[in-house]
Amino acid sequence: MIATTRTASIAPGKSTSALAYIREMAAYMKSTYGVDYEVLIPIGGNPNRVAMSTRHQDLAAFDAVSSKVRSDKQYMQLMEKGSENFIAGSVRVSIWRAEPG
Repeated sequence: MIATTRTASIAPGKSTSALAYIREMAAYMKSTYGVDYEVLIPIGGNPNRVAMSTRHQDLAAFDAVSSKVRSDKQYMQLMEKGSENFIAGSVRVSIWRAEPG
């Protein structure tokens, strides 16, 4: 199982629009690619952050979605539209492998 988390710092005064945008992106990914993204907000530390997390069966499944997204014009337009909600350079992506228990 592959888990990904994408975090970003929200620009000043953009909390409401940033959360609406992240929910829109999560809905788009679900309807277009069948990928469930969980929207996360912090309960401690800097409150002006947001994260999206998802899981893929394996690296091949992750790569398949990633490849499709890179050539998806509507996705790229959504990314551009939402950029004003976040502090430039604050996006961090982590990719994890679940350790079998």
